[in-house]
Amino acid sequence: MLQHLFVRFLLLPLSLLYGFGVSIHRFLYLTEIIKPLKFSLPILSIGNLSVGGSGKTPHVEYLVQYLKNYVQVGVLSRGYNRKSTGFIWVEPYLKSDEAGDEPLQIKSKFPDVSVAVCESRVSGVSEMVAINPALQVILLDDAFQHRAIKPELDIILTTFQQPFFSDYLLPFGRLREWRNAYKRADVLIVSKCPERLTEENRQDYLSKINPLPHQKVYFSSFKYGNPYHLFNPEIKWFPHQLPSVLLITAIASVQYLEDYLKPRTSSLVHQVHEDHHYFTHYEMAQLRKKLDEMEGSQKIILTTEKDATRMWLHKDFIEKENLPIFVLPVAVVFHGNDGHLFNEQIKQCLLDFQS
Repeated sequence: MLQHLFVRFLLLPLSLLYGFGVSIHRFLYLTEIIKPLKFSLPILSIGNLSVGGSGKTPHVEYLVQYLKNYVQVGVLSRGYNRKSTGFIWVEPYLKSDEAGDEPLQIKSKFPDVSVAVCESRVSGVSEMVAINPALQVILLDDAFQHRAIKPELDIILTTFQQPFFSDYLLPFGRLREWRNAYKRADVLIVSKCPERLTEENRQDYLSKINPLPHQKVYFSSFKYGNPYHLFNPEIKWFPHQLPSVLLITAIASVQYLEDYLKPRTSSLVHQVHEDHHYFTHYEMAQLRKKLDEMEGSQKIILTTEKDATRMWLHKDFIEKENLPIFVLPVAVVFHGNDGHLFNEQIKQCLLDFQS
C-alpha cells in the first residue's frame, strides 16, 4: 500500500505537466484560435473524462437501439488498436484487428446500421455523409476530448465506483482532463450503478457533481443476459445454471463484472489482460490446461462481447480444441424514470436541430 502511494507521489509532477498540455489545448478552443466544425446533420458525442471502463460502447448501443427505428443512424469510432489505417466501413465479416473490437461489436449487433472507423473524426464524418447521404444522425464514440467537431449534444459517462469528482489527472489518476471539463457536457451519466440505487445515493452524487443549470444527470446500470456460445448463439447457459467459470477479459474495468458473476457461479477463476489485448496463440493454448485444472464436472470459458470479437481471430484453434467459450451479453438499463427522460432529451435534441 505504501509502495503504491509512493509511486503515485512520484507521478504527480508528470500529471501537472500533462495538465499544462491539456490547458493549452483547452485555451486554443476557448479563444477560438481553433474553431470546431458543425455539420449539416446532428452529431451526438458519447465520451468520458477518464480512461476506459465507463461503459461507452453499451451506451452507444443503447442509443442505436433507440434511434434506429426512427432515423438513419450511423456510428463513427477511431477503431482503437486496429492494425488498419484510414477510413473503413465496418462489416460483420471483418476481423477485429481490421475494424477495432468495439466497432465490430456494434456492427455485429446492428448489421443494418452504418458503422465506420477513422482516426480523424472530421474526415470520418465527411466520408460517411458523402458515401451515405441518407444518414440523419451520427454517434461519435469516445469523442469528448476530440473537439474538432461541435456536437449537438455532448454526453459523458462517469462510473459509480470511480466518479470523476474523486479522480486526478493522468498518470497520477485516470482523468484525461481537469475535473472542471465536465462543464462542457450537456448530459452526464453515472454508469455501472448498483442494482438497488437509493435516493440517498442519487442526491449524494448530484451534490458532488454539482451540475450546471443546463446539464442533465442520469443514472444507469448494466443488465447481463444469458451467456451464449461464441460460434453458435442458439446454445446458451442460464444464470442459475452457471457452472465453474474461467473468465477471460481484456477490458478496462473488471470489478463490476466480477461482482455480478461471483454469486452466480460455483467457482470463478479470472484471467485478466490489459484493455484491447490481442490474445496470442500461446494464451489460447493455455486455456485448455487452465480449464482442466479447475474443479467441477461442468466448466466453461466465459468472456465479454468486446473480447469475443478478438477471440474470433482464433476460430480454427478453438474449434479444433473444442473449447467451450461462451459470451456474456450486456445492455444498459436506466434507474427510475431516467430512461424515459433521457430518451425524450435525445428526441427533442434531434427535433430542435438546425444546420
